[in-house]
Amino acid sequence: MTGTARDCEDSSAESNRAGALAEIVLVFLVFFIHGAWQVPEVNEPHYLGKAKHYWDATWAPRDFFLGTADAHEAFYVAFGWLTLWLPLPAVAWCGRIITWALMAIAWRRLSVALVPGALYSVLSAALFVALISRFHMAGEWVIGGVEGKSFAYVFVLFGLASLVRGGWGWALVLFGAAASFHVIVGGWAVVATCIAWLAAANRPPASNLVLPALMGLVLSLGGLLPAIELTWGADPELVDQANRIYVYERLGHHLLPARLPTSYVVRHLLLVGALVPLAWMAPDSESIRRLRGFVAACVGIAALGMAISLLAWWDADLAARLLRYYWFRLSDAMVPLGASLLACAILLRWQRERHPAFAVGLGATMLAAGLHLGDTMWQRRLYPVPPADWRVADLKDWRAVCRWASEETPPDALFLVPRMSQTFRWYSGRGEVVTRKDLPQDAASIVEWHRRLTDIYGPGDTRWPRRTLADLGAARLEELGRKYGADYVVTRPTPPLPLKRVGPLTRTLAVYALPRSPASTSPHADEVTSEGHAAP
Repeated sequence: MTGTARDCEDSSAESNRAGALAEIVLVFLVFFIHGAWQVPEVNEPHYLGKAKHYWDATWAPRDFFLGTADAHEAFYVAFGWLTLWLPLPAVAWCGRIITWALMAIAWRRLSVALVPGALYSVLSAALFVALISRFHMAGEWVIGGVEGKSFAYVFVLFGLASLVRGGWGWALVLFGAAASFHVIVGGWAVVATCIAWLAAANRPPASNLVLPALMGLVLSLGGLLPAIELTWGADPELVDQANRIYVYERLGHHLLPARLPTSYVVRHLLLVGALVPLAWMAPDSESIRRLRGFVAACVGIAALGMAISLLAWWDADLAARLLRYYWFRLSDAMVPLGASLLACAILLRWQRERHPAFAVGLGATMLAAGLHLGDTMWQRRLYPVPPADWRVADLKDWRAVCRWASEETPPDALFLVPRMSQTFRWYSGRGEVVTRKDLPQDAASIVEWHRRLTDIYGPGDTRWPRRTLADLGAARLEELGRKYGADYVVTRPTPPLPLKRVGPLTRTLAVYALPRSPASTSPHADEVTSEGHAAP
């Protein structure tokens, strides 16, 4: 009997391990379906370009953005070394697969703590990606391209899984690790944990959390110290100017409630409102109460951010100093997370109680999640273009120009490129004078970035993206080339310019060589290449 019982226990343990592994694989598949857009995603050229330059300073050595302060050094150190061995697209896919796999493990651990039913982690994951995609307010995402934030959210999910189990100390340690990769994400998670702890009826004494808090603080230094250095010793007026540029001119669509689309705000508030009945209907367990407290704290942080935004009417500089910290980031992510897990907890209770509403609720949840995943796959099929290239008029022409630059120009060549372009450096490995996407993080560089944008492209109004560098004329482009040491210009072929046209003869783009200046160390490549690229 003893041997038989032991065999049954071993068989049950193996079955449980196999079931857990199967759920993790299915959750990973959900994340893959949701996030597997073509490389590069919108932020991947920005972060992976920085990571590559961190390890190889000879890559695009004269690029302005790459030469600015490194705000995400832990990410560059931990992950950027792959760029020494793999091309950037392969690095992006490696990072995506690693982070999605780790998130799948963390999600299953979190889900099982709250909804201990078979396959509910898969359903909650599918509902989560649907809700965060359709109900975010300020543009936050969790499953997507690889960057420092991707790794930060891995630690946030593991930390939240510990928190709902009562592991407040481990949560602080893991959130500190998250802050090392992205100080905003990890930092707000720590703040939300402190608020949830204060509101919890059954909480550990503060003395028990001192050591974990110190451990989390030490781990966070990888992100905290570079963040402090961004403004350390800078002139206060320069910092205020940088904050105004950062908040009011460049990132208002993430930071300023007045700049957020009304429909986005309304839909997010509707989801926040839906949390109330979901929390009331969910089982009243300790783990559910801890989740409710954490999500409520994230909503409270966002509400405080809304209130702070009103300061802009009286003191724009003070408002900018505060609003640059992304007050709506965690609400964007945690409200969908809470809603998906609470909904699944209700479904599991209904299933166990044989409630008549179970079949309808399960069907509606599966339909909502399935429609989102199906629509995502359909959209990728309809528009098979990397998100970072969505603004490109003709991707074939764009890649041809970038390929020519990579093959026919010196590694230290510097280009003036269209203001809204995002992937020239990604494809070509050549430096850019400035682009709108690549916003530096240190105060002095933010101000210089803004000066360059305004000097080259004019005021940042909505009319400018319809204009081209060619509209500036040959004399002005030559002047800019001398000023910034640029060797080439990539622009539209009309109006034609009295400059040497080099590179591929494409329908939508023209490449012009600029006269060399003392600031430019790169000789021009041959104007006629072996593939028939000519200078008319």
